[in-house]
Amino acid sequence: MIQTIGRRMTIMVPQIILLSILVFLLAKQMPGDALTGLLDPTIDPAAIEAQRERLGLNNPWYVQYWDWIVNALQGEFGQSFRFKMPVTDLIGERIFNTFWLSLATLVLTYLIAIPLGIFSGRYNDTLGDRMITGYTYLGFAAPLFIFALLMLWLFGFKMGWFPTGGSVTPGMVPGTLDHLISKIYHLLLPATSMALITTVTTVQLLRSEIIDIKHREFIHTARAKGASESRIYNRHILRNSLLPIAAFFGYELTGLIGGTIFIENIFSYPGMGELFFSSILLRDFSVVVTLILLYGVASIIGALVSDIILGLVDPRIRIK
Repeated sequence: MIQTIGRRMTIMVPQIILLSILVFLLAKQMPGDALTGLLDPTIDPAAIEAQRERLGLNNPWYVQYWDWIVNALQGEFGQSFRFKMPVTDLIGERIFNTFWLSLATLVLTYLIAIPLGIFSGRYNDTLGDRMITGYTYLGFAAPLFIFALLMLWLFGFKMGWFPTGGSVTPGMVPGTLDHLISKIYHLLLPATSMALITTVTTVQLLRSEIIDIKHREFIHTARAKGASESRIYNRHILRNSLLPIAAFFGYELTGLIGGTIFIENIFSYPGMGELFFSSILLRDFSVVVTLILLYGVASIIGALVSDIILGLVDPRIRIK
């Protein structure tokens, strides 16, 4: 297993390098440069050109890329012209909000999906199974942003059960119990809205695996030997059915990236997704490029996590 992890991590290095080159080249194709929005337009163009030359913005792309990647490895990603502060500090203020939102969504997803998937697979073709299947079809058909807007209108504005924006009630003192409760309270509606949609894939996957496995030969053999139904489901069917769910875990993490961008903007939740969307609209290129790179690295790491979990759950499987 250690060798497998080592090989996968070795493969990650060229993937991240290629990703960083693509992100940098795409950024270079955007209109403007690092000085756009920072200087007064009435300044003498010759002075602006001299400043670009001093900052190396007129150098060949590969020289600029090398300077950029060296600074990035040191944690320096430039400055945001919108917020007039380093990009690292700006993202650092919001990354934990996105982390807790993603974690809450992931926990709610599995708390909902696993019981529904087990029930639907074990008692397939019953009324309960049809209701769960109908829910998953609706989840597949409903766009996340439409469903989130409906949840916000119904439980936020109409019923007033949850706050409609922010990550904490203003005036709360960090580190206190009230502050923690307020953070969780603001998380519930956006996390639940995203979880109810992301759940459907896991439910359908688990249901299909259980139905497939319970009709295999070794299950019939176990029944013929007199094993109880609970033992068959717990020791044979459920254990084998959870393998794809475990393998899908890492990709579930990466799938949350796109979801949080929509959710954070709809619920005015101050995380990286909300920052990413607003930075695109305002052409804050330093922030956009940094976030794309971070999202890409997170996706690569998510794929590695899936491979590792799959190998740990089933020792017979080793991703080469």
